[in-house]
Amino acid sequence: MLIIGKYRPFFILSSLLLFLSGCGSAPEFESLPSLEQDAPSAGSPAPDFILTDLENKEVRLSDYRGDYVILEWINYECPFVKKHYDTGNMQELQNRYISKGVRWIGISSSAPGKQGYFTAEEWKELAAERGSRPTHILLDPAGEVGRIYRARTTPEIFIVDPEGILVYMGAIDDTPSRNHADIQSAENYVVSAMNALFKGDPVAAPVTQPYGCSVKYGE
Repeated sequence: MLIIGKYRPFFILSSLLLFLSGCGSAPEFESLPSLEQDAPSAGSPAPDFILTDLENKEVRLSDYRGDYVILEWINYECPFVKKHYDTGNMQELQNRYISKGVRWIGISSSAPGKQGYFTAEEWKELAAERGSRPTHILLDPAGEVGRIYRARTTPEIFIVDPEGILVYMGAIDDTPSRNHADIQSAENYVVSAMNALFKGDPVAAPVTQPYGCSVKYGE
């Protein structure tokens, strides 16, 4: 179930470079069907949605109005995602911001039979193995929410402010590689954005080019 309003057009680079080694040969978002509503853009309201969590409970984005919300598109089988989880980088970010009152929501838009699709019980086991404790992991097997947000890669990050406005959308950092060592030298865009927001400043780069594996949408 989706709750969709009117949003300003979303302008993004028409040619999106994806680093897809080990992730499949083609970016699946290129064949997504056109949607009637405009895609969201930084500075516009974040589309509201309802998805179920791993306990089959409905979670509505607008329930967290008044809090910062970080949306993380996830696929544990993507090597770019593995980089951030194998090193503990993603878990550290989750813990850091959840401790500050931020809601961290992982969303899986992998379709059944596609890379990264797991049942709720499998997700529980996999998250526990990795020590990942986001506020929620939400399941989007039909890809409805992913398509509304135009999520193209895993990982991909969206930050929503307490007023429900998208203030950041794009890559987790500025180093599109699978090399674990690169995390130390990369600029982490989530950290940069949240540091600015906590100071009451605007995000310097509200839109960046996402990288990683294509989101494994169904037909």
